[in-house]
Amino acid sequence: MPSPRAGFAVGALLSVAAVGAALVSQHVYDMQPCPWCVLQRLVFVAIAAACVLGLLWTGRAGRAAAALLTLALAAGGVASAVYQNQVAAKSESCAFTFPERFIAATGLDGWLPDVFQARASCIDAAVDLLGVPYEFYSLALFLLIGAGSIALLRRG
Repeated sequence: MPSPRAGFAVGALLSVAAVGAALVSQHVYDMQPCPWCVLQRLVFVAIAAACVLGLLWTGRAGRAAAALLTLALAAGGVASAVYQNQVAAKSESCAFTFPERFIAATGLDGWLPDVFQARASCIDAAVDLLGVPYEFYSLALFLLIGAGSIALLRRG
C-alpha cells in the first residue's frame, strides 16, 4: 500500500479531476448541471480540501481525522449520486430541493457561477455517457475515494 501522503495526494487529484471533467462537460459539451450535479462538485472540492488537510497534518491523529472527514464526505457524495439517479432524474422539477437551497445559502452560485450555479432541471441534466448515467461516474469515484479512506484509516 502506498504511503498515507500518496493516498491523500491521489484523493485530492482525483477530486480536482472530477470537478475539471464536470466543467469541461459543461463549458465544452454544453452539458448544463442540475442542483444535484452542483452539490456533487462541491463535495469533490470538500474532499480535495480534506485530503490536503491530510497532507499537511502529518501526525497520526491528523491523518485519521482527515481520512474520517474524507470518508464522511465520500459517503455523502454516494448518497447524492444515488438520490440524483433514483429520484431527482425522474422528477419534473428539482427546484427548492436541498442542494439548491444549500448552494444558495453558501453564496457559491453567485461567487463562482460558472462552477456552482445550477443551470438545468434534474430531468434535463439526466445524461448518459457511453450508456452509463453520468452521475454513476461520480458514484464510482466517491466509492473509490471512500475505499481509499478506509484503507488509510486501517493503516493507522
